Amino acid sequence: MNKKILIISGIIIFIVIAFILFNKQPTGEVIKNSEVIKISLSEISENAKWYNYDSNGIKIKYFAVKADDGSVKTAFDACDVCYKSKKGYRQQGKDMVCNNCGNHYPISGLGTKNLRGGGCWPSHLESKIEGNNVGIKISDIEKGKKFF
Repeated sequence: MNKKILIISGIIIFIVIAFILFNKQPTGEVIKNSEVIKISLSEISENAKWYNYDSNGIKIKYFAVKADDGSVKTAFDACDVCYKSKKGYRQQGKDMVCNNCGNHYPISGLGTKNLRGGGCWPSHLESKIEGNNVGIKISDIEKGKKFF
């Protein structure tokens, strides 16, 4: 009986670890020129997509997601407070959830600087709609290096 419990527990642990590792893989195509990274608007949906930018060996992680009003929200995959845990965010329905402290943030409220006055908040990443793309200045992405 104990052997069955151990096997079942092992399978459950394996599934949970696999879900965590593969659920947040960077996806999508980005166009990079010397100053801006562009993500096609057709690629951005209500399901958040994560991206990496390599800055001299440091992977700066960020995500893009469409809010209910159709606006595009971008943020670093790091919290202003919890970033040292390096756990980032996951999406749960219409919220982004800090994987460290469990706080929920409505997607519709993202895209601003910290509204909680220094508390936990998805770290702001400036972006701008440019034609059929979302443009993010590489210099703005580089500002997030301290989180990673």
